[in-house]
Amino acid sequence: MRSASDVGAAPPGAARASDPARRHRFAWTITGSGHFLTESLELAFRLPEVDFFLSAAAEEVLPLYGYPIERLRERFRVFRDKSASGRPVGMLYDDVYHTVVVAPATSNTVAKCAYGLSDTLPTNMFAQAGKLGIPGIIFACDGEPVVITKSPSDWVELRPRNIDLENVERLKRIDHCRVVESVTSLELALDARLAELSLKWSTLSS
Repeated sequence: MRSASDVGAAPPGAARASDPARRHRFAWTITGSGHFLTESLELAFRLPEVDFFLSAAAEEVLPLYGYPIERLRERFRVFRDKSASGRPVGMLYDDVYHTVVVAPATSNTVAKCAYGLSDTLPTNMFAQAGKLGIPGIIFACDGEPVVITKSPSDWVELRPRNIDLENVERLKRIDHCRVVESVTSLELALDARLAELSLKWSTLSS
């Protein structure tokens, strides 16, 4: 016979129930895009309690825009894509993060997220967050017919393909996902998320 203390207890080996009230950090994932990368990071730097999750491509791109990993690590926790299983994703199960941001997101990352593929740290974070009901915000680089973007040395005009635009539209239908297509829209989405969480922007920047 079970004692009174056993009533309602989870059976041995059962998964622990998720507790959204414990989640207290932003998970900001970075892909291999330089599209408004600096502006996106400036927003990330102003968020309270944010950690960075980098794809392998992000590690190559960040230094080109003046953000070596060592510089990020001076102020933030940084997780790298160094395991096939995406081991840092496990922190989502530990109720550490209340929001996952993918910004900026390459057309490759957008396509993977739109079709449920997860083979990089950012796409793994996005997919698992959705399964846990954790809101995601994605800044899609190729969401407009004409995109003006800054390369490491100059400004470039790009014309996303129809397939790229279609993937952005498909991504908008994914559960728990908000897609934005400009830095201004990204800031507004973050502002709304902070309000939902009763949080405020930090006054700190880079």
